[in-house]
Amino acid sequence: MAHRFITQAVLVGARVFGRAFAEAYRQASASSKYAQSSIPNSGSSISKNFISSGLTLDEACKILNVKPPKGGSANIEEVTERFKRLFDANEPTKGGSFYLQSKILRARERIELEAREAQEAAETEAELKEGWKPKLWKDR
Repeated sequence: MAHRFITQAVLVGARVFGRAFAEAYRQASASSKYAQSSIPNSGSSISKNFISSGLTLDEACKILNVKPPKGGSANIEEVTERFKRLFDANEPTKGGSFYLQSKILRARERIELEAREAQEAAETEAELKEGWKPKLWKDR
């Protein structure tokens, strides 16, 4: 009689666990599809990697406690200074968290990526404005 109750408990537990696992998989799949649909078709594998990691520019700015870059200009010195201070404060050998350290690193990389992309876009726009002027050997 006891073996019957144990068998039923194991089967019910397995069924509950199976349903929970299937639901978690469905949610993860839907989240992945949503993230893929929100990626702009820029062709940049770097920006796709950052978007797939789930760290937005606002989150990165909140982690490092800096203002978001306005018009493509970010205070890289301030970002670097805050990064170094927070990264060193969360050193695992000193009792810090490796998870927090990795979040701080990703936040710095995300802000630097945004600043670099904005700078490249501004340079391209300036070059288009003034026209293409190739550098000739005699101009050097």
